[in-house]
Amino acid sequence: MKVLVTGGAGYIGSFMVKRLLEEDNELVVIDTLERGYASALDPRAVFLQGSLLDKVFLKRVFAEHLFDAVIHFAGYISVAESVAKPSMYITNNVVATLNLLDQMVDSNVSKIIFSSTAAVYGSPLKLPIPEDHSKNPESPYGESKWIVERILYWYQKSLQLRFVALRYFNASGAALDGSMGENHEPETHIIPNAILAAKEAKTFTLFGNDYKTTDGTCVRDYIHVLDLVEAHILALQKIEKEEGGYSYNVGTGKGYSNKEILAMVQKVAGKSLTIVEVLRRPGDADILTADPTKINKELGFKPKYSDLETIVSTAWKWHTKASR
Repeated sequence: MKVLVTGGAGYIGSFMVKRLLEEDNELVVIDTLERGYASALDPRAVFLQGSLLDKVFLKRVFAEHLFDAVIHFAGYISVAESVAKPSMYITNNVVATLNLLDQMVDSNVSKIIFSSTAAVYGSPLKLPIPEDHSKNPESPYGESKWIVERILYWYQKSLQLRFVALRYFNASGAALDGSMGENHEPETHIIPNAILAAKEAKTFTLFGNDYKTTDGTCVRDYIHVLDLVEAHILALQKIEKEEGGYSYNVGTGKGYSNKEILAMVQKVAGKSLTIVEVLRRPGDADILTADPTKINKELGFKPKYSDLETIVSTAWKWHTKASR
């Protein structure tokens, strides 16, 4: 199978590329390298540097390569940044995706796996959150992903596009040997930021202690990146066999508070953190935990590495490697 991976030089995208290559797929990676890293690229994949906002570039890519499917990771991911820069998020996450979909249609490429997010739900009315929960995004980031899901729905209805939207619940962790991992710039995720604070003996800033949770800090469902890419493999198999459009939560159903995360980082690192508590960030919900029943039942998805200690210990290996 020949697969286009957008954002393949990023955190999840680079793991996806490696996993697909293990099964002898032929890969083309598109990335601007604005937030991805050349060092994360696998030399076995064809790399094309460019933007999905560039229609001429996209047309050339699809003219030169006959793809069986697309896995679309390219997008901005920060809730806080999206609140400060909504136009940037709508442009990059929605307009660029629309360009990609239109080029797929023009080139008769009918299968796409889309990186969505639990942020489409907003503050949940029911926990854990099922896929049919009402959608009420509380940030431009979440809104941008929900807009794309709706676009995918209509492209499937009108143009027979096959899609799976995977709603991530906090991708985390690193390769078991620490050879690959998370490296965002700017970094907004709590686990790498806490690890870097422990590693460099810097103060850690904890955003918010007034959430409606047991310890006052927000609660999230964490999924290890190795499990997450496996969900994409299963999703791709689904639309290879079946027509239609599908949406799945990718999580474990178990949540950890920010304070529990910090405690595990200190345990794994064997170091104490100096923690300063400040006001919460705008757009963050109190609790987001997945109901993974649908993906478990329909795709046979079973996370293997998403316990908190494995997530943090693999991330610690990655961030403390001598070359980093």
